[in-house]
Amino acid sequence: MTEFDTIREGEINRAILVGLNARRLSVGETATEASMEELAALLETAGGTCVGSLLQNRETPDPGSFIGEGKAQELRELVKTLEADLVIFDNALSPTQVRVLTETVGVQVMDRAGLILDIFAKRAQTREGRLQVELAQYRYILPRLTGMWGHLVRQTASGGKSPIGTRGPGETQLETDRRHIRRKITRLEADLREVRRVRAVQRERREKNEVPVVALVGYTNAGKSTLLNRLTGAGIPANDRLFDTLDTTTRTLEISDTLTVLLSDTVGFIHKLPHQLVEAFKATLEELTHADLLLHVIDASRPDWREQAAVVESLIAELGAEKTPRIDVYNKCDLSPAEILPRGEDAVRLSAKTGEGVDELLRAVARRLDQGRRRVRLHIPYDRGGLLDQLYREASVEQVDYGRTIEVTAVCTPRVLGQLRDYLAPEGEG
Repeated sequence: MTEFDTIREGEINRAILVGLNARRLSVGETATEASMEELAALLETAGGTCVGSLLQNRETPDPGSFIGEGKAQELRELVKTLEADLVIFDNALSPTQVRVLTETVGVQVMDRAGLILDIFAKRAQTREGRLQVELAQYRYILPRLTGMWGHLVRQTASGGKSPIGTRGPGETQLETDRRHIRRKITRLEADLREVRRVRAVQRERREKNEVPVVALVGYTNAGKSTLLNRLTGAGIPANDRLFDTLDTTTRTLEISDTLTVLLSDTVGFIHKLPHQLVEAFKATLEELTHADLLLHVIDASRPDWREQAAVVESLIAELGAEKTPRIDVYNKCDLSPAEILPRGEDAVRLSAKTGEGVDELLRAVARRLDQGRRRVRLHIPYDRGGLLDQLYREASVEQVDYGRTIEVTAVCTPRVLGQLRDYLAPEGEG
């Protein structure tokens, strides 16, 4: 158990889901039937069960209780009737609203962002993933401390029988907690800066070797891990649940006999993804801005696939990767009518589960990334042996034989071929 555990371990939370559909809220902030269904799926992923839901229509949120005092009292009665021990809002709540609602309904109240953070905390496996989630949690919790602590008593007494030296205003528990959390945030930010530094070194090495990077992006549960498994045999668990993959997985993929790429899976995006998570995961997600190609995996079997795709495109732009070349991959085409899906050079229909359309995707990736790579044979004089080191760094060396010269078979980019053209073997030489 950690200080962040909100969905209780060892027992099933009975939760009531609440959403506010208000004209004054933006499309991304308001609650709808679809977003409430997604919230129920998130609750199930976190290990809870939905015992009731309430979708309130209102012109504008109430500053204190968000849904209005009357509806908050109605929610209180619903909690008692259904014996719920948790209330989760589909909308973002302010710290004051969380405090007011918790006092009104008598059980813990949290919002969608808090629930997503809880899921991330349970799913992160690698040290980097845990660092990122912990940082996001601390950033989320810091402004909410006032509402979370009901015990804001002085650590030292202000009179009476208090021992000498402990009288006076002292320091509140709230102030202590804030100071503790700020120290934690500072440490985590430093650790993640080191993660970014290491990633930058790894990226520089890849760029020197001219190994293209292809990143899988998409809405959570769109099938990215299934596609990675289909293409590379990675063996990543691919379950039908939200946020099944949090930690980035990278595998080598041979596109053709002259093109090999690094294929990376990334954390799934979702509607109303907490900005604390986007900030914390930038150490991982910044790879999108350095990728040579994005594969935007879209669950074409969903009636709301356009809305989900728009969420992903918005987050790609927020991360500064909107100019990265992209192929839209319409997954689960075996479950969707083909006539509704776009066509074009950068749109591929496939089923990661059955393998249908995968060859077409590989051809589309090759068109984007091949860039004139050729397999050649080179005769390098022994006194120019340093050129072999260059080939190992900047090309894909397949075979080296030592005879009258150093005979090398390698797949080279046009740039490397231009530098070594004087050592190319004649066409047709075996």
